[in-house]
Amino acid sequence: MVSFDDFTLVDGRPIYLQIIQYIKRGIAAGRIDCREEMPSRRVLSALLGVNPNTVQKAYKLLEDEGIIVSRSGAKSYICIQEEMVERVRRELLAGETKCWVEAMRQLKVSREMAFEMAKEFWKNPPD
Repeated sequence: MVSFDDFTLVDGRPIYLQIIQYIKRGIAAGRIDCREEMPSRRVLSALLGVNPNTVQKAYKLLEDEGIIVSRSGAKSYICIQEEMVERVRRELLAGETKCWVEAMRQLKVSREMAFEMAKEFWKNPPD
C-alpha cells in the first residue's frame, strides 16, 4: 500500500495538488510501484485531516492521467508503464528547474554563479 507517513502539507498550495505531486514524486523516485494499492479516499482524508472531496479530486485527476485505476466500490491501484514513469520524471524536473531558474533571475544571479552554487550544493548538500 502507498504510504503517506512522510507526507507534509504545505500552506499556500491546494492540497489536492500536493497529493498528486507526492504520488508523482514517489513514482519518479521508485518508491511507488505499479500495482501498489492506494489508501481508500476515506482513509486518506482521515489520515491527512482533509475533506474527502479533496482526496476525491486528487484521485480523479490521477485517474485522468492514467496513473491510478479505480473501479466503483473497489480499491484503487497505481497503474504505470515505464514510459509513463519517464514522462512523470521529466514533468517534475521541468517544473522544479523552471522555478529554480525563475528564482535565480529574480535575484539577479548570473547563470555561471547559479551553476556554481548548484554544483557546490550537489557535492555538499546543506543540513
